[in-house]
Amino acid sequence: MSHSDSSGLEPDSSHPLHPTIREEIQDLMMSSDNETVHAPPPHIAARFSRSSNFRRKTSAASSRRNSLSSHHSSRSSRSAHGGPYSTHVAQHLRRASIIETRKARLADRAAHAEQVRLRAAMAKAAPRLSASSEERALAAKQAREKFLAQVAANCAEEVKRAKRIAEDTREKKAAEHLKLKEDMQERLAEAERRRSLLQHQRRPRTVTLPSLEERRVFVRKPQTEHEAAKVIQKAWRNSRRRRVVSDFIALGLTLENIQKTSFEDVGSLLSQDRVLEATTKVLKLYGLQDEDTDSTGDTAATRTFLSVFLVLGHPAHVLSREGEQEKDLIEKAKGLLLCFDLVVTSPFATPLTTQLGFLSEAHASFQTAFTAWKDQDSSVLLDTMLAQFVELDAIWQSVKNDKEGHVAEDYREGIQHNQTLLLVRLKRLAGPDRSMKMIQQAIRKSRKANMKKKPAGDVRPRAASFPSEDVTTSPLTTIERSESGTVTEASGTRKAAPLLPDNRTIMHELAINKEYRIDTKPKIDMRENAIRAVSENMRQGLESDLGDIFVVAMAETLREKLLNLVMPGKSLHTLISESLDTAMIANQVKIGAFSYQQFFSFMNSLLPKICAPVRDAEVKALAEDQTEDPFERLAKLNYIVDLLSIDHANFSLQMNAPLLIKEATNYEQKCFARTVGSEALTRTSQWWSRAKKRTVEDIARRATGHNPIAAIRATPDKVYMQGLVDLAIGVDKLQEVDLPETLELDRTRIERIRTDILRIVVISAILLTAKNLMRRDVRSQWKEQAQRMWDLPFEDAQAFIAAIESRYALPPTTKTQLSGTTERILLDGRNRQVSHPVVKVLLQKIKTHIHARLSATSTQERVKSASSASQVLSSGGLPEFVVQVGAMVEELQKVADVDREAHGKWYDGIIEAVNQEEDAGSSL
Repeated sequence: MSHSDSSGLEPDSSHPLHPTIREEIQDLMMSSDNETVHAPPPHIAARFSRSSNFRRKTSAASSRRNSLSSHHSSRSSRSAHGGPYSTHVAQHLRRASIIETRKARLADRAAHAEQVRLRAAMAKAAPRLSASSEERALAAKQAREKFLAQVAANCAEEVKRAKRIAEDTREKKAAEHLKLKEDMQERLAEAERRRSLLQHQRRPRTVTLPSLEERRVFVRKPQTEHEAAKVIQKAWRNSRRRRVVSDFIALGLTLENIQKTSFEDVGSLLSQDRVLEATTKVLKLYGLQDEDTDSTGDTAATRTFLSVFLVLGHPAHVLSREGEQEKDLIEKAKGLLLCFDLVVTSPFATPLTTQLGFLSEAHASFQTAFTAWKDQDSSVLLDTMLAQFVELDAIWQSVKNDKEGHVAEDYREGIQHNQTLLLVRLKRLAGPDRSMKMIQQAIRKSRKANMKKKPAGDVRPRAASFPSEDVTTSPLTTIERSESGTVTEASGTRKAAPLLPDNRTIMHELAINKEYRIDTKPKIDMRENAIRAVSENMRQGLESDLGDIFVVAMAETLREKLLNLVMPGKSLHTLISESLDTAMIANQVKIGAFSYQQFFSFMNSLLPKICAPVRDAEVKALAEDQTEDPFERLAKLNYIVDLLSIDHANFSLQMNAPLLIKEATNYEQKCFARTVGSEALTRTSQWWSRAKKRTVEDIARRATGHNPIAAIRATPDKVYMQGLVDLAIGVDKLQEVDLPETLELDRTRIERIRTDILRIVVISAILLTAKNLMRRDVRSQWKEQAQRMWDLPFEDAQAFIAAIESRYALPPTTKTQLSGTTERILLDGRNRQVSHPVVKVLLQKIKTHIHARLSATSTQERVKSASSASQVLSSGGLPEFVVQVGAMVEELQKVADVDREAHGKWYDGIIEAVNQEEDAGSSL
């Protein structure tokens, strides 16, 4: 390179250089290997140096300019091309590339800054969306409140339980602290007593021991009459106190003796006058009773104190459940008995003041707890005793008119005795006036509910007429006469009206229920269906060219029904026979001369003369019906005549029931012998074998150890009642093989009882679970809820919960638990099975109770079991269905009496055959 070229590269102060050229010159100067680089002065270097805050951070390892490879490549390129021109071009290109990169980066930064500025300006200029923010804040607040409410609802029960546990723990600690305090005070008092005793017994110190004569106790003689009187009074008081205490101790009232004695014996012992008198004296001696109180108050306070022995000795008989109140009563009774024993067994004639104070406090605490427990339990006791009184009254109402066999006299004494005992208890518990008022209201309500509902109006048919000789005729002749008389009238009516039962069923129902009447409700309920079916059949016959036959058949059917409603020989009988002649009507229909209008006019004028006054409204409505369809009018006419037939049959039963009941047994025996013939009663034999096996097992289980004579004690009465209870008391469907031939007429009754038993155990299980979850007394009667549940279907569990919530508020946790249990119980009800534990227990209790009442042989046993039925069922969790269970027992008892009386000889043959089979099996 020439000098001119090189000189052109040097900077000239007179010609300002471009910044890029200046930087290139600096790079050339720095890259020269032979030139020495001198650092500028500090004040000049400061002008070119940048602040550390704006210095671009570079990495020595990644920088292209500072890397060894870059420096090596630049030197190698210069050396390769061998001239400053090539070096200058390369550096210029590289610097241009760097500058372009920096410009692009700065342009991107400027664009980004502009975007940020624009967004900030737009955000600043745009209006604030305060409404949406407030809505979001309100929604967040509502969500928070809803969540907090849900948390509070879920935790309410847990908080309540935690508070209850904390309260129980606090009370327990307080009781323990009080007990420790009382023990400490008692120890201090005993130490004080011993100290004072030792001080009184301490003798003065002497040098020598006294002689035997000097050791004798020196008694100071009173100097005056006043001092002598004091001494005598003190000795008399001490003697009196010792005698009172010794008389009470002689009674043997200790907790060990009470526990060894039965509850009935303890109750009779504590009711004796000598026990009450001795206890009253002791209580007055220790200041637990006032000296100036009357005898009635003394007796009540004494009985309250003596109840301590019953509560501690027989808590299972006294307390109905193990609640908090009962536990507190037991603890207070223990404290009172402990303090009383310490005072009674004290060696001093006059107990210490501290001991008497403890005894008084314990007695007051027990009285408070006893009063609270009694008030809480009084309502349940009142309901139970009222139910027992009403049950006895119902039994008396059912047997008081039975003069044969002296049944009424046998029951009267037992019922009066038990009612007197209940009346005394009720007066003690509720007072004389209130108890009598409650008894009258309960009896009036029970009799009104059990009273047979009489039809509103006169039910005697106008055409009914019974000659006086029928009443005086022999009942046997009345029963046996062929196709005539009362029974054959019912048979003729039955042929015309299929809904009427046969004669055997009527006689059987009359033997069980003297007030039996044929129910017209099924006929009334199916009125529309019956009318529609008859009219449709007639229309179908008309379409198939059989309409004439249907009209003649309907006229003949109506003629037979109407003739059965009037007495032969009467004018109405002749009128019906001539006007409804079948041959005449058939000829009129055949030639087309039959007039429906004349036929209906005749019937509208005839029916008011035959029907009972109670049917006048329905007969009038039929006469005013102007329906154009003759078949529909014929169907309605047939329905009215069916009702008249049922009314006539019921009136016949009402007039002839006493005569029919006397011959019911003989009639049933003849019908059963005709039905069975010489066939073997297979189902009855199997039923008896199962019942006997069950009875023997039950007797052997109850007996202590192995009892070889259990089969001998299984009397036929016990076997029969066991079989009847097993057959009737169940929840599953009645199978054909399980029903004996002798009880075939009671099939509908047994199926109805099994259905009622299923509903009773299901409803009682739900109510019992609710009472336990809500900590209520299981003996309390929720009759309103039970009545509402009775008609509810088993598919709707929420309806059962709603019935309980209609009166009682259920916490969320309790409701959840009750809903789950109700679903499982209703599942058993829908499937007619017993799998839930509560349902099993209740079914077994009902079965045991009914079997015990049916197995009672004597009158006293029956009255006793009936009077205790309310208490047994209430304690077992069935207080709402005492009346229903009592009605079942009464109905099954009547079924058993009628069945054994009518089929006794067949049962004797079965018993003999079963015994022979057992003897043959045992011999093998």
